[in-house]
Amino acid sequence: MPDQKLSHRFLQYFVLLAAGLCAWSIQGYSQTDSLKRADTTIHADTIRHTDTLQIPDSVDLPQKKRFWRASGELMLAQVIPWSVNYFIRDADFAHISFSSIWYNLNLSHWEWDDNKFATNQFAHPYQGSLYYSSFRTNGYSFWQAAPAAFAGSFMWEVAGETHPGAPNDFINTSMGGISLGEMSYRVANLVVNDQQRGFKRQLQEIAALVINPMYGFNRILDGKWGRVRRPDNPSLKRVTLHGLLDGGIRQYSEKESDLFKRGRNEWYAGLRFLYGDPFKDYRKPFDNFLLQLEVGGGDTAHINVVKVGGNLYGWQLSSTAKATHIGAITANYDYYRNSSFFYSGQSINFNVYSNLPFSRNVHLYSQLGAGIVILAAVPDAYLYYGEGRNYDYGPGISLLLNERLQLFRKLWFHVTYRGGWTKTINGNKSSFFLHAFTSELRYDMFKNVSAGVEWGYFFLDGTYKDYDDVQKKYPYLKAAVGIQF
Repeated sequence: MPDQKLSHRFLQYFVLLAAGLCAWSIQGYSQTDSLKRADTTIHADTIRHTDTLQIPDSVDLPQKKRFWRASGELMLAQVIPWSVNYFIRDADFAHISFSSIWYNLNLSHWEWDDNKFATNQFAHPYQGSLYYSSFRTNGYSFWQAAPAAFAGSFMWEVAGETHPGAPNDFINTSMGGISLGEMSYRVANLVVNDQQRGFKRQLQEIAALVINPMYGFNRILDGKWGRVRRPDNPSLKRVTLHGLLDGGIRQYSEKESDLFKRGRNEWYAGLRFLYGDPFKDYRKPFDNFLLQLEVGGGDTAHINVVKVGGNLYGWQLSSTAKATHIGAITANYDYYRNSSFFYSGQSINFNVYSNLPFSRNVHLYSQLGAGIVILAAVPDAYLYYGEGRNYDYGPGISLLLNERLQLFRKLWFHVTYRGGWTKTINGNKSSFFLHAFTSELRYDMFKNVSAGVEWGYFFLDGTYKDYDDVQKKYPYLKAAVGIQF
């Protein structure tokens, strides 16, 4: 167990370091001619959007497609973890053979696995992002690279282990890998300022390698690492960015009355990052996405939130002087795990974004969404087996309501409801209603510095066929100071 705790702690600092390097590198554009600023106001979760960054983005420039190199890198993403399991860990499941591969090719032999929550819901999607990025960073578009995540996932389920293939691994690795892969590809692409020189440029290259290893690896192969390009390439479009890097104290509890008496006091740090403008950048996949990361000092979980919501396609519903409404289909990856509650799922949603400027000093931003949960992992009070699986799997439906009020460009009040219903297809015979209510009040104290308080709760209502029903409420409270970039 000490080794496991050490690895979790390392992963926590790894995510925190990547977030910090990302924020620092993007902010560094303000010192070059590559930066423009726009006095715009756009919508996203609890982020202020006045004086937003506009940074040149080469993600859509034509690139040569390198199929064989992409295929080789996908295989490399398979061979490295298999080699660690076989040569270093000497794991029984790594001793594959032709007979195990032939057995796993029969889909009727596949079984839902018993891995721990973090393994199935975070590690597998991250692995899928490497499969996806092997093609995305070699000249292929979003839709052209997406099949690589499915192909890589299928190959691993068949030939990466002796265990029978697992449907949950295939879905999580593929769907989560696409969302994480495209997000990290675009962020890594922004982090490197090709006009920068010296030590700072090297740190940017390292940050990009950390954020998306395939992107950094191919920059080395192509001789782009550290190379200075000509300034002001007119063919580069400019992407609107805004982010909030904050840190503070939080409390979680399993009883509302015990929040202050017995709630766990923990430090935490978080990143909320908006790429693109939802009211302008909605035609191409992930031209607009929202990323949320949170790490903390809890005893049971160090990576607490990884949330990616990326636009797949959108269109303008209406636009007048009084209101603008945009419809958008989004792909969503959600991972929540704190000392009291956990949940993860992949979903496709339809959303309506609304911008309602009531006056010069009063703005209301609204998001209403609903969709299909492809597969969710929901905590089960009566389940624990294998490596440590204590959750059920099932599809379902989701609902989102997000309202944010801006006053005098200084004070923000934000209310969100996220709800969902899932029907278990693997685990105990059950169904679940999940509700999350959050409220946040944030004030801009100085330029790029704000303070905020957030409170809310998660509510789980489980209905079981063979056990007593379960209703649990998990309240929380956060207080933080943040730097906006």
